[in-house]
Amino acid sequence: MAKSGPVLQRCPWPGIADPLYVAYHDGEWGVPHADDKRLFEKLILEGFQAGLSWLTILRKREAFRRAFHEFDAERIARYGDKDVARLMANSGIVRNRLKIEATIDNARAFLALRRRTTLAAFLWSHMENGPILNSFKCLAEVPAATAESKRLSKALKAEGFRFVGPTTLYAYMQSVGMVNDHLVGCPRHAACVKLHRSFEPPR
Repeated sequence: MAKSGPVLQRCPWPGIADPLYVAYHDGEWGVPHADDKRLFEKLILEGFQAGLSWLTILRKREAFRRAFHEFDAERIARYGDKDVARLMANSGIVRNRLKIEATIDNARAFLALRRRTTLAAFLWSHMENGPILNSFKCLAEVPAATAESKRLSKALKAEGFRFVGPTTLYAYMQSVGMVNDHLVGCPRHAACVKLHRSFEPPR
Protein backbone atom coordinates (compact mmCIF):
# COMPACT_ATOMS: atom_id res chain seq x y z
CA MET A 1 0.00 0.00 0.00
CA ALA A 2 1.39 3.39 -0.97
CA LYS A 3 2.05 5.75 1.86
CA SER A 4 -0.03 8.90 1.84
CA GLY A 5 1.76 12.23 1.94
CA PRO A 6 1.63 14.66 4.83
CA VAL A 7 -1.68 16.35 5.49
CA LEU A 8 -1.32 19.99 4.52
CA GLN A 9 -2.95 22.59 6.71
CA ARG A 10 -3.77 26.17 5.82
CA CYS A 11 -1.72 28.93 7.44
CA PRO A 12 -3.27 29.49 10.89
CA TRP A 13 -3.74 33.26 10.70
CA PRO A 14 -7.10 33.33 8.81
CA GLY A 15 -8.62 30.75 11.18
CA ILE A 16 -11.64 28.80 9.96
CA ALA A 17 -14.60 30.85 11.19
CA ASP A 18 -14.58 33.73 8.73
CA PRO A 19 -15.15 32.67 5.10
CA LEU A 20 -14.06 36.11 3.82
CA TYR A 21 -10.66 35.77 5.49
CA VAL A 22 -10.26 32.18 4.32
CA ALA A 23 -11.11 33.14 0.74
CA TYR A 24 -8.58 35.98 0.88
CA HIS A 25 -5.87 33.59 2.08
CA ASP A 26 -6.73 30.90 -0.44
CA GLY A 27 -7.19 33.03 -3.53
CA GLU A 28 -5.40 36.35 -3.16
CA TRP A 29 -2.66 36.50 -0.54
CA GLY A 30 0.76 35.83 -2.00
CA VAL A 31 -0.32 35.78 -5.66
CA PRO A 32 2.09 37.88 -7.78
CA HIS A 33 0.67 40.30 -10.32
CA ALA A 34 1.46 43.54 -12.13
CA ASP A 35 -1.93 45.26 -12.18
CA ASP A 36 -1.30 48.91 -11.28
CA LYS A 37 -4.84 49.63 -10.11
CA ARG A 38 -4.89 46.62 -7.78
CA LEU A 39 -1.40 47.46 -6.52
CA PHE A 40 -2.45 51.04 -5.80
CA GLU A 41 -5.63 49.94 -4.03
CA LYS A 42 -3.78 47.46 -1.85
CA LEU A 43 -1.11 50.02 -0.98
CA ILE A 44 -3.82 52.40 0.25
CA LEU A 45 -5.63 49.70 2.20
CA GLU A 46 -2.41 48.53 3.86
CA GLY A 47 -1.88 52.11 4.99
CA PHE A 48 -5.36 52.19 6.52
CA GLN A 49 -4.63 48.85 8.20
CA ALA A 50 -1.75 50.28 10.24
CA GLY A 51 -2.67 49.78 13.90
CA LEU A 52 -5.68 47.61 13.03
CA SER A 53 -6.28 44.03 11.93
CA TRP A 54 -6.33 43.19 8.23
CA LEU A 55 -9.67 41.45 8.73
CA THR A 56 -11.17 44.80 9.77
CA ILE A 57 -10.00 46.32 6.48
CA LEU A 58 -11.07 43.29 4.47
CA ARG A 59 -14.61 43.52 5.82
CA LYS A 60 -14.70 47.19 4.86
CA ARG A 61 -13.01 46.82 1.46
CA GLU A 62 -16.16 47.19 -0.63
CA ALA A 63 -17.12 50.28 1.38
CA PHE A 64 -13.64 51.68 0.79
CA ARG A 65 -13.99 51.06 -2.95
CA ARG A 66 -17.29 52.92 -3.07
CA ALA A 67 -16.02 55.77 -0.89
CA PHE A 68 -12.84 56.25 -2.93
CA HIS A 69 -14.47 55.92 -6.38
CA GLU A 70 -13.04 52.43 -7.00
CA PHE A 71 -9.57 53.78 -6.21
CA ASP A 72 -9.47 55.93 -9.32
CA ALA A 73 -6.20 57.77 -8.63
CA GLU A 74 -6.97 60.64 -11.02
CA ARG A 75 -10.23 61.33 -9.23
CA ILE A 76 -8.77 60.93 -5.73
CA ALA A 77 -5.94 63.32 -6.59
CA ARG A 78 -8.59 66.04 -7.12
CA TYR A 79 -10.25 65.52 -3.74
CA GLY A 80 -10.66 68.65 -1.65
CA ASP A 81 -11.99 69.61 1.77
CA LYS A 82 -15.56 68.52 0.92
CA ASP A 83 -14.33 65.04 0.03
CA VAL A 84 -12.33 64.76 3.22
CA ALA A 85 -15.45 65.78 5.19
CA ARG A 86 -17.53 63.26 3.23
CA LEU A 87 -15.07 60.48 4.02
CA MET A 88 -14.81 61.44 7.68
CA ALA A 89 -18.59 61.07 7.90
CA ASN A 90 -18.58 57.63 6.26
CA SER A 91 -18.98 54.96 8.96
CA GLY A 92 -18.27 52.20 6.44
CA ILE A 93 -14.56 53.00 6.30
CA VAL A 94 -11.81 53.77 8.79
CA ARG A 95 -12.36 57.44 9.61
CA ASN A 96 -8.81 58.61 10.18
CA ARG A 97 -8.10 62.09 8.81
CA LEU A 98 -4.35 61.56 8.49
CA LYS A 99 -4.86 58.36 6.49
CA ILE A 100 -7.52 59.96 4.29
CA GLU A 101 -5.27 62.91 3.54
CA ALA A 102 -2.37 60.52 2.92
CA THR A 103 -4.53 58.67 0.39
CA ILE A 104 -4.97 61.90 -1.57
CA ASP A 105 -1.22 62.54 -1.45
CA ASN A 106 -0.56 58.95 -2.49
CA ALA A 107 -2.85 59.28 -5.49
CA ARG A 108 -0.88 62.35 -6.57
CA ALA A 109 2.42 60.52 -6.01
CA PHE A 110 1.11 57.56 -8.01
CA LEU A 111 0.18 59.80 -10.95
CA ALA A 112 3.55 61.58 -10.82
CA LEU A 113 5.34 58.23 -10.81
CA ARG A 114 3.24 56.98 -13.70
CA ARG A 115 4.51 59.78 -15.91
CA ARG A 116 7.80 57.88 -16.19
CA THR A 117 6.97 54.27 -15.26
CA THR A 118 4.28 52.04 -13.81
CA LEU A 119 3.85 51.36 -10.12
CA ALA A 120 4.31 47.67 -10.84
CA ALA A 121 7.61 48.21 -12.63
CA PHE A 122 8.79 50.53 -9.86
CA LEU A 123 7.95 48.03 -7.12
CA TRP A 124 9.44 45.02 -8.85
CA SER A 125 12.59 46.93 -9.80
CA HIS A 126 13.48 46.86 -6.12
CA MET A 127 13.35 43.05 -6.05
CA GLU A 128 16.78 42.33 -7.50
CA ASN A 129 16.28 38.58 -7.64
CA GLY A 130 12.56 38.48 -8.27
CA PRO A 131 9.99 37.20 -5.76
CA ILE A 132 11.31 35.95 -2.43
CA LEU A 133 10.28 32.35 -1.82
CA ASN A 134 10.52 31.68 1.90
CA SER A 135 10.14 28.30 3.59
CA PHE A 136 8.91 29.16 7.06
CA LYS A 137 7.40 26.38 9.17
CA CYS A 138 5.63 28.50 11.79
CA LEU A 139 4.37 32.06 12.15
CA ALA A 140 7.05 32.88 14.73
CA GLU A 141 9.66 32.64 11.97
CA VAL A 142 7.97 35.24 9.75
CA PRO A 143 9.58 38.68 10.15
CA ALA A 144 7.67 41.93 10.61
CA ALA A 145 10.03 43.79 8.26
CA THR A 146 13.05 42.98 6.13
CA ALA A 147 15.93 44.74 4.39
CA GLU A 148 13.84 44.64 1.20
CA SER A 149 10.79 46.25 2.83
CA LYS A 150 13.00 48.94 4.38
CA ARG A 151 14.57 49.67 1.00
CA LEU A 152 11.19 49.81 -0.74
CA SER A 153 9.71 51.97 2.02
CA LYS A 154 12.52 54.47 1.60
CA ALA A 155 12.07 54.50 -2.17
CA LEU A 156 8.31 55.10 -1.98
CA LYS A 157 8.71 57.87 0.59
CA ALA A 158 11.19 59.54 -1.77
CA GLU A 159 8.43 59.49 -4.42
CA GLY A 160 6.03 61.26 -2.04
CA PHE A 161 4.05 58.28 -0.70
CA ARG A 162 2.88 58.27 2.94
CA PHE A 163 1.97 55.53 5.44
CA VAL A 164 4.47 53.22 3.75
CA GLY A 165 6.71 52.27 6.66
CA PRO A 166 8.82 49.05 6.52
CA THR A 167 6.30 46.95 8.47
CA THR A 168 3.37 48.13 6.35
CA LEU A 169 5.44 47.51 3.23
CA TYR A 170 6.34 43.98 4.27
CA ALA A 171 2.66 43.13 4.79
CA TYR A 172 2.05 44.66 1.36
CA MET A 173 4.83 42.60 -0.22
CA GLN A 174 3.37 39.43 1.27
CA SER A 175 -0.08 40.28 0.02
CA VAL A 176 0.79 41.16 -3.59
CA GLY A 177 3.12 38.23 -4.09
CA MET A 178 6.50 39.91 -3.89
CA VAL A 179 7.13 37.46 -1.07
CA ASN A 180 5.76 33.96 -0.53
CA ASP A 181 5.21 33.67 3.22
CA HIS A 182 2.67 30.87 3.18
CA LEU A 183 4.01 28.32 5.62
CA VAL A 184 5.54 25.25 3.97
CA GLY A 185 2.80 23.10 5.50
CA CYS A 186 0.11 25.14 3.75
CA PRO A 187 -1.16 23.96 0.34
CA ARG A 188 -0.95 27.53 -0.94
CA HIS A 189 2.83 27.57 -0.45
CA ALA A 190 3.48 25.18 -3.33
CA ALA A 191 0.74 26.78 -5.42
CA CYS A 192 2.32 30.22 -5.03
CA VAL A 193 5.81 28.85 -5.74
CA LYS A 194 4.49 27.74 -9.14
CA LEU A 195 2.93 31.14 -9.74
CA HIS A 196 6.12 32.92 -8.75
CA ARG A 197 8.28 30.81 -11.03
CA SER A 198 6.07 31.53 -14.03
CA PHE A 199 5.65 35.22 -13.22
CA GLU A 200 7.57 37.73 -15.33
CA PRO A 201 8.20 40.89 -13.30
CA PRO A 202 7.50 44.05 -15.31
CA ARG A 203 10.46 46.16 -16.39
